[in-house]
Amino acid sequence: MPARKQYTPVTAAIDVEAAFKLLEGRWKLLILFHLFGGQVRRFSDLQRLIPGITQKMLTQQLRRLEEDGIVKRTDHHEVPPRVDYRLTDWGQTLCPVLDAILEWAERRDEFEFTEPASRARDRGTGRETS
Repeated sequence: MPARKQYTPVTAAIDVEAAFKLLEGRWKLLILFHLFGGQVRRFSDLQRLIPGITQKMLTQQLRRLEEDGIVKRTDHHEVPPRVDYRLTDWGQTLCPVLDAILEWAERRDEFEFTEPASRARDRGTGRETS
């Protein structure tokens, strides 16, 4: 296994942003969650499992996930045509990553959130805050 890349704060932020772009889009995460665990799904199965997605949008999202190496498309060259989708080995490694994000989000209530004093002060002056 090659040595892990060494990051600076800037290169880490750039690479994490690039990784998030791979998952960007309203439907990609839903598609992924339906394919985790080695699931193999036909196009029609995914369309049925994801209410509200159009055929065009499902096609676009699957193509993008395939181009990015996350999903594998298999055309069985049958009549009637049969195409199915599954995660690549690399795509399957997203499962524990997304589970960790879910766990992180669930823990939010364990931490006390207070508004920074500088933001509270700025609100009173009418200055714009971020």
